[in-house]
Amino acid sequence: MKSKIKKFYTWAIIILFVVSAAFIYWKYFFVYSEGNRAGLLQKFSKRGNMFKTWEGEMVLSSVVSNQNVALASEKFLFSVTDERIADQLSHLASRPVNLHYKEMNGKLFWRGDTKYFVDSVWQ
Repeated sequence: MKSKIKKFYTWAIIILFVVSAAFIYWKYFFVYSEGNRAGLLQKFSKRGNMFKTWEGEMVLSSVVSNQNVALASEKFLFSVTDERIADQLSHLASRPVNLHYKEMNGKLFWRGDTKYFVDSVWQ
């Protein structure tokens, strides 16, 4: 009887570990979606209290007036983990850019403030 209880607890711990590992992978490392966004890079900075992360803000314009001013727009907030990409973006402030991003299901505080991570940029 004692070995059956020990075997049950062993399997319960193994199953709990596997389920927890699968959940953590799905929540923080699984790419939920990826795509491109085009807009005007409005803000890009390295910020944070303990962990400094690169954070950006891009204005996505849907309607442009005849003076080339965005009338209807929304903001796209993103994070950058690659220093090479961060260096590129820091030189492109107030310019139109195209970004390729990956969206995760969750965020980790040492990787950035958003669930959107930019992995390439072009003008």
